Amino acid sequence: MSPDALGDTIFIEANGQRFETLMAGKGGHKLAMLLHGFPESNYSWRFQIPLLVKLGYEVWAPNLRGYGRSSKPAHLRDYAIEYLMEDVAQLIDQAAEGRPVTLIAHDWGALIAWAFAASNQRLLERLVILNVPHPARLAEGLRTWRQLKKSWYVFFFQFPWLPERLMAARGAQAIGRAFSALAIDQTNFGPEVLQIYRDNALIPGALTAMVNYYRAAAQTTGFSNFRRDKVAAITVPTLMIWGEEDLALGVELTDGYDGLVQDFTLRRLKGVGHWVQQENPEAVNAHLEAWLAR
Repeated sequence: MSPDALGDTIFIEANGQRFETLMAGKGGHKLAMLLHGFPESNYSWRFQIPLLVKLGYEVWAPNLRGYGRSSKPAHLRDYAIEYLMEDVAQLIDQAAEGRPVTLIAHDWGALIAWAFAASNQRLLERLVILNVPHPARLAEGLRTWRQLKKSWYVFFFQFPWLPERLMAARGAQAIGRAFSALAIDQTNFGPEVLQIYRDNALIPGALTAMVNYYRAAAQTTGFSNFRRDKVAAITVPTLMIWGEEDLALGVELTDGYDGLVQDFTLRRLKGVGHWVQQENPEAVNAHLEAWLAR
């Protein structure tokens, strides 16, 4: 499935940035905003976009700042969580036009979505999270040796220039390997799919921007506002879908949401890894459709 087959690519100016955005289902009675993760792009939603259009949603799937042909601001501080949330807020302002908004997000996009919902940046009807815990649960997990071992790459990314140099080598071979290494079922990660992600990573400035998400999270203070003792409970109905074989994030991070989310539904998928919506789109879409119809 080529990106062109999913919808129209438009460029949206928001929060002083330019966002390459895939738009499908124009005129739908509700809006679904889809936020991808690292080192992905909006192409990671290729299996969910047709379903959401069928369900009557207009879908906006932006490439986040730093990705694809979206803007790549130069400073580490530009990737702090407050700026990432404001990107989403202004994109919703332009897209929603009074319609109910469902925010669907994976990996880094999901961290942004958790923070966005917890801080009540904009009115949401639904929140769907895939394979990333609430920032409070992630902070708690990082106090354990079990999760620290899984998160070694976060610490490696704090080095200047070296992570980008290594990931860019041999035509961004490491980017393709990130998918094949973490995917339990690699059926949906053929060479043509991996090439899309590798090509995006090789756009000048992209890899530094992508790694700066991790640097800013560690070196700025924004995420401290989402600790359990500081953050308000999310009132938006929330669905979490989690591939249990995630090698980067322990499944125990799906527990402990009392006081963090009021209306919480968890669906765990056996034999599925971190790239859950790409690895097992049939199961993800079935859970998504059933829950949205609730």
